[in-house]
Amino acid sequence: MNDPDDATRKMQFLFALRSKGVTDARVLSAMEKIDRGPFIRGHFADRAYEDMPLPIACGQTISQPSIVGLMTQALRINPRDKVLEVGTGSGYQAAILSQLARRVYTVDRHRRLVREARAIFEALDLTNITALTVDGSFGLPEQAPFDRILVTAAAEDPPGPLLAQLKIGGIMVLPVGQSDTVQSLIRVTRHDAGYDYDELRQVRFVPLVEGLGRDA
Repeated sequence: MNDPDDATRKMQFLFALRSKGVTDARVLSAMEKIDRGPFIRGHFADRAYEDMPLPIACGQTISQPSIVGLMTQALRINPRDKVLEVGTGSGYQAAILSQLARRVYTVDRHRRLVREARAIFEALDLTNITALTVDGSFGLPEQAPFDRILVTAAAEDPPGPLLAQLKIGGIMVLPVGQSDTVQSLIRVTRHDAGYDYDELRQVRFVPLVEGLGRDA
């Protein structure tokens, strides 16, 4: 983004984020640095800078930027954190996380999405992201525990394996609710004695599905 129109579009993009409640300076800086454009292909590429969800391959969606920002902000990521993202999708959310955390592991059940996201990560030289094709409902036990976990698909309840892979003091943010109704964005904080749950806002996400996609 070098021409005046691009500069104006970026200013409008950041203003829209702030107006929706994304106020954390580190999160805004990460979202300014990571261009959403490369993560959207085809007919919708020219709408990459609008605050709206858009369809991507495998029947999935890329979340609207303000939701990406709010979920990232809710995680309260520290620079030394190791983060697990369940639901790679386009890879945009993982790229944002990569600017804030030491290490990001992102998993998806669709091999095509993981392959395409990896290609973008490489093109952008985002070397602290590992993208894997696995059933994310079971987390990534071989890399656990995690300081932060972000789930970008809705479960009826926070999955037990993901709760178990969260460090003491760790935070998980995820949408919870039936796929055909309004869901709640929840922040879970793990303590020595159990878990605290905070309801943040209403959202709408694709459902969290067990098993691998047909293309895997």
